[in-house]
This record gives sequence, structure tokens and C-alpha cells, in this order.
Amino acid sequence: MPARTPVVAPCPDRGGSVAPDSTVAGGISGVQGFWGDGGGGLAIASTERARLRVEGINSLFQTDAIDCTARKRLGHTLGCRLLPLHFLTWIYKKMTLDIRGSLKNTKLSANRYIVFEELISNAIDAYLIRKAGEPSAEPLKVNLTIDFTRADLLNERETMTISCSDNGCGLGDAQLKAFLTKDTSYKDDLLIPGIGRCKGAGRIQYFHHFSELKIESIYSAEHTLKMRSVRFIEPQKQIDDADFRISEVENAEVGTVVCLDQFKEAVRTKLFNGLELSSLFAASVLRQQVLIAFLQRLVGLQVELGEFEINFCSNHWKEAEPQRATLSKGDLPEVTSRLSVDIPERDPLSGVELGSKQQFVISHYRLNAIEYGLPRNAISFCAKSTPVKDITKHYLRTGAEQNNPLNGYHHIVLVEAEYLDSHVNEARDDFDNIPESIPSGELFASEKLSYADIHQAIDPLVGSMVNPADWKKEVVIDKATQQFGISGAMLNETSTRVIYGDTPQSVAERVLNKYQKIVLEETAEIFSLKEAIVNAEPNSTDFREKIQELSWKYTSSLKNFDMANLSQLIVRRAALVDILDFACRKQLKMQELVQGERRKDEEIIHSIFFPMRKDSVDAPDHDIWLLSEEYQYYEYIASDMLLSKFKFDGENPLFESDIDEVLQSVLEKRTSENDQKRPDIAVFSKEGSVIIIEFKAPGVPTDQHIGDLSEYAQLLAAKSGGRLKKFYGYLIGDTVDTLRLSGWTPFPTGAGWFKSDGLVDPTTRQRLGETYFEIVQYSDVIDRARKRIGIYRDKLGLDFGNGAG
Repeated sequence: MPARTPVVAPCPDRGGSVAPDSTVAGGISGVQGFWGDGGGGLAIASTERARLRVEGINSLFQTDAIDCTARKRLGHTLGCRLLPLHFLTWIYKKMTLDIRGSLKNTKLSANRYIVFEELISNAIDAYLIRKAGEPSAEPLKVNLTIDFTRADLLNERETMTISCSDNGCGLGDAQLKAFLTKDTSYKDDLLIPGIGRCKGAGRIQYFHHFSELKIESIYSAEHTLKMRSVRFIEPQKQIDDADFRISEVENAEVGTVVCLDQFKEAVRTKLFNGLELSSLFAASVLRQQVLIAFLQRLVGLQVELGEFEINFCSNHWKEAEPQRATLSKGDLPEVTSRLSVDIPERDPLSGVELGSKQQFVISHYRLNAIEYGLPRNAISFCAKSTPVKDITKHYLRTGAEQNNPLNGYHHIVLVEAEYLDSHVNEARDDFDNIPESIPSGELFASEKLSYADIHQAIDPLVGSMVNPADWKKEVVIDKATQQFGISGAMLNETSTRVIYGDTPQSVAERVLNKYQKIVLEETAEIFSLKEAIVNAEPNSTDFREKIQELSWKYTSSLKNFDMANLSQLIVRRAALVDILDFACRKQLKMQELVQGERRKDEEIIHSIFFPMRKDSVDAPDHDIWLLSEEYQYYEYIASDMLLSKFKFDGENPLFESDIDEVLQSVLEKRTSENDQKRPDIAVFSKEGSVIIIEFKAPGVPTDQHIGDLSEYAQLLAAKSGGRLKKFYGYLIGDTVDTLRLSGWTPFPTGAGWFKSDGLVDPTTRQRLGETYFEIVQYSDVIDRARKRIGIYRDKLGLDFGNGAG
């Protein structure tokens, strides 16, 4: 039926008239106390006859417009001078379901099974209404039929139609009003145990998924059976009470049949990702899904529903026989355990506990995998006994754990609370306005519970229900310590729980994120204290107190900052030292000798200290600290890079433009495997010093390359125009002939040597600067680095066991 469009038109009559107690047909009753229209009239223009039924005066409305005259005639019939405008508007709106508007305002649910769940939920509600008025009614019976047909000539896609029949109360006048009223509170007002409490928006999902809806319903009215039927098909925009046909019937069963046809391709694209519909909605699959989705509700309503049956039948155009499945009372398992926990509410802005609590109830069903054959485990936040938000991944982290039995059982864990009931969204696929944590940082935050609070309370309980018997959290904690430096003290200080499914990395991420949040909050408090100090009087008691508070806050924040950052830093460094140790002993897997290929030991070791052919601009995250901590903070580091590109002050080149050509001519004189190479690493400071680092592969004598350091220093000094004066050089390897070390002094400890001298131009004998060179063994570099790490490791209480460092 084409949609009617209300058009507001002026009306000269501004009288304030009163409608007496009246009863309006079509389910509208008890209209009392309507006063004048406030200065406006209404004409409803339509492309067909407007058919607003009012008891005893239907004939008045068989007209194309309801103008002031019609309102006066209607008002006279009802005993008033003029039918008030808002009364007429109320009738029009209350008995019309605006499909197009509802589709805009109610989003498509992310739940693929929402249509089936809505059909069954409504069938259960209708039965409970019937049972309340007819205690002797037969047990609940629902029949779901799904027909899969091909959607194109190439048989590449399939479509489906759905039919659902029930033996509920039927679509009587009160139910019709509820059906046509979005955001209805009809069910909320029924004092019937187990009835679904909802916003009346679930049926809008029918229209998201299908373009055609048909309803045929038998209901009892004053000891007479009547049939009410309607057909909706797009592009129709709305359904109102006049679209329903009513007739009396005999020898019929009370109940309702809902048929959905013309599946929308847009939904296929958004929800099903190319999956065949029959793989998701075949009878056997639907039975399993309905058991998971309705388990809690069906268990709670066993007495009311009796020996119920929910029958599933799917017909596929490629199969000769239909597939059938049934879910009955005998299929319901007993609840394995039910636990409750009180969760403290917090001040939305400060996070301080308020003293009030919200109770959450956790129901656990453990189902034998062979007997029930479920496709997965399911852990969910529920609203009104129905799963809404799946949280299985929070506890079972891998797909294998989520989709397979645990020790021979599938687990269904349902978390319920009045708090969740009041926050479920309209699409019933999530919850509204529950923050991740409190305080959330939002200026106008009002919620007193967060997901963090909820999980903090329920995680140990849910974990005890689904954790395998052989799982040990201590193993995860030990690995988190070894790999990321997360100590037991850090777990306690951040109130971080380790649950089944946690990995060492996920534990570390949670701890560090909490430390980051703590540091940010404490930094904000310190800033506030500084502001207060600025405004205080130095000779006041308040000033001293603020200084003391500031120092305490600052010290506390340093502790948190150090715990989070130093632990991560130390573990990272310990791992690098281990890698360097393996590389120097040629024990890395990539160092396994391949016949016909040249060994790359020197390149591998070089890259551990600093990436090759990069500078500190390209690679700020380097590890030159392995040699010396202070070098980590030099202004510029070049690793096998063109030196002519380096700018001393950010603008002017440090070296003459031909330095790379001159250096190349020097390199070409060599015949060893090190020819064609620049200084491995050059580290520069603005004070005019440079550190030259040369790596030698394990087994290559370092004494044969002593002259390299002097040659590099001469060239860099000459080509820098006198800007570089101090030259530090390191030859690093594991082999040296001490008989060739004339003029070198051994270190008191360790296996290294050093030499300090002036740098003189060999031709002019002009002094260019000073040099300090060392020959260092890889073993010494590793030992020094481990000792530095050990100091911090001991302070943080980290135990790496037999691992790194």
C-alpha cells in the first residue's frame, strides 16, 4: 500500500475542546483528557483513502483529507466541539510502523543469527502470554523452515526464505499495537515471569534482511477465533493497522506464522563474507546455535514451556531430502555451576569506590562433546538471559581452543546482571556506554562500572570453569619475566591477573599499559601541584606542604616509570648480548656454512651494533651502547655511509665534497677481504670528536689492521677543515698477534690493549689532533655489557634463570 504523508495545514478554529473518556478501535483504549490543538489543524493527504478507524465512526474517515470540518464532525460524535490536533496525530503515529525511518534509525545487527533469534524469542513470548491466560495450553511448539534456492543462473549463489510458526497467543489487538509501535513498553508492563523485556526494535531486523514479510495469525477474541493477516513488500514504506485483514475462522489452532522472503544482497555482502547461507542456517547448524543462544532462558522456563519442541527443517535445491533437527526439553543440560560476584561501583571521574555494588551472576554449562556436538565454546555477556557480546576470545585465545572441546567438553558460560540488561543496545549485539576503564578521561563520564572492573571480578571465576587442569599460570609469569622483564612485584602493583590463554607478551602489554596510565595520571597531578605552588606564599605552611607533596608524587611516579621502562630495556639488552655472544662464536643458525657462499660473520656482528648502510637519522633505534653507553647519545652516527652527506650543524657539510673519492682510492690499495669497505661505524659529536669502529670477523687477526685506524683519522681530519680534533678508534675482533703490538699497552684486566698519541700530518708534520685507539676482544665487550645489565637487573628483582643475560 502506498504510504500516506501527513501535511500540516492551518485551521481557523483555535478552540480548546476536551475529548471525554473514549475507546478507539484497533487496540487504542483509555484516551482521556486531550485539550485543544494550540492553534493549528491537520490535514492528512494520501494517495489512497485514509483509513483511521475510530469506534462507531469509521465512515467519517473514508475521505482523502481530514480537515477542520471532519475534525468537528468527529469531535461532535465523541462529545466535544473539535477533535484536538495532538489526539489525531497520536492516533496516526501510534498505529503506524514506519519501516523506512526505522531502518535508518536501527542499525543492522552484527549477529548473523539475529532474525532466527528474534523469531524464536517472539514465539516464546507469545506462548508465555497465552499460557498466562490459558494454563491448560499445550506445550510450546515452534517450527522453523528454511528453503534454500539458487539466486542466479550460474548456481554461484543461493538465497533463502524463512517460515516460523508457533502456538502462541496470536496477534490480537494488544499485540498488534505493540507490533506497530517501535520502542514499545508493552512487554515490560506484562506481569508474566520469563517474558522478554525489549525495546520493540528487534523486528526491524526482519526488514534489514528481507524485502517481503507475511504474517498470518489466529487469535481468540471474545470466544471467537479470528485471523489477522498482512503482507509487506518493498518499496512499501510503512505498515499500519488498516493494512491488516481480519476475518472470523472456525476449527483453527491459535498461533502465528511469519514468512520472510526476498533476501537482500546488501546483507550478504556485509555479514556473510561469501559464505554459503546453507552452511550457516541448515537445520543441524541452527539447532546448535539456538541451544547456545537460548540455553539460559529455556532452562529457566522449563516449567512454563512444558515438554517443548523447536523443530528445524531446511530444504536445499540441490538435495532431494530435507534436513531435520529438533531441540526439546530433554536436550537441556543441567547447570554445572552458578556463581555470583558483587562488583564495586566507582566515581566516574576519580575512580574512587563509592560503596555501592552491582551483582553479576555467572552460569556455567559443561557439555559432553560427543553427546552435544557443539561447534564451539561460548562465553558471553548476556541481556535478559540471551547472549549479546561474545567474550570467548578473552579467555580462550586461539581458534583451536575456541572451536574444540577442552578435555572432552564444550563450555557455555553466561554472565548476567541487571546492569547489562539496562545497557544493551537496540540491535542487541553490544552494550551502550560501558567504558573500558574508570576514570575514562571523558569530561562528562557518568558510568560507575567499566569492562576493566567487570573482568577484574569475573576473570578468576570464569577461568576456574574453563581452564584445563594442566595449565599453570606460573609458567606464563616465568616466561614474561625472561622475555619482557615483568616481575611478580610489577604484576601486584598493577593488579594484573594472569588467566588461561594469556601469553607472555599479552601479560607484558597489560602491565606496561597500566604503568603508562599510572604515570600519565601522576604527571597530571604533579602539574596541578606545581600550579598550586606558584600561587602559594613561600613563608606559609601550605607552601611547605605542597613542596613535600610534590616531591612525594614525583618520586612515586619515577618508580612506576622506571619499573615499566627499565625492565623492558634490560630484557631487550640482555637478549642482544646473548645474540652477540652467539654471533661471535658462529653459533647463530644463519651462520651455518653453505658451500660456495662467503661467510658474512663480520656483517652480522656489525648489524647487531648498528644497521649497515644507515645513519642515526634512518635508524635511531640502534645498539652502539654495547661498546660504550655514552656513544648512544652522540649527535650523529654513520654506518658504512657516504661521509660527504653529513652536515655538521644541520646546514653546512662537515667534510670536503671529495672525501668519499679520496677514501675510495685508499680502500682500493687493499687486497684483503675488507677491500671496498668504508669505516664500519663513525660516531660524531658537535664538540669535534669522532669515534671510528672497525669490526673484524672471528678468526681475522686485528693486529693486521692497526694502520686502518690512523689512516681513517688522517683522512677525516684533513677533509673536515680542522673541525675534528679528537679521534677514538676501536678494532674489535677475537684474534691478535701480541708480538706485532709495538707501543700498545695492555689493560690491567681483560684481554684488550690501548694506545694514545698525537695525530700528525705525515708530510707537513703539522699536528692535526689527538688519537686514542683500543684493540678490544668480543668477549670483553660481551662481559662489560652483561655487567652493566646485571646492576639494573638486580635492582629490579628480575630473574632470567638460564635465559638471556
